[in-house]
Amino acid sequence: MAEERNQDLVAISPKADPPVCKIMDYSKFLYEQSKKEKENRKNQKTVDIKEIRLSPSIEEHDIEVKANNARKFLQSDNKVKVSIRFRGRQNNYTNVGNKVFEIFLSKVGEIGVIEKPARLEGNNMILILAPKKH
Repeated sequence: MAEERNQDLVAISPKADPPVCKIMDYSKFLYEQSKKEKENRKNQKTVDIKEIRLSPSIEEHDIEVKANNARKFLQSDNKVKVSIRFRGRQNNYTNVGNKVFEIFLSKVGEIGVIEKPARLEGNNMILILAPKKH
């Protein structure tokens, strides 16, 4: 039937039982598919991960400044990766890093929620925050 009409037999969903086919122009079908994919990509929102680096010996005011930056990132619907780098002997005092994270979270807690809790990866302690759903 497709050859009589000078068109193609296009398998719309070959995995269905029975398979669904249509008689149509194949190039037109490919064009429509690419248009749909483009539209889906346009409507898709990408979430960026912004990083904020702290140190175990950071002062209170510096934490405040970093927390304000994190708050801006979270308000613009980005995730925030907060990391503390331990050097040398500091590796023995990871509990200090936990205290710094607690202070940081107390300043950002009302706008962000913990996605991945703090854990040590090599010399870095990493925590990931996501924006709270409104």
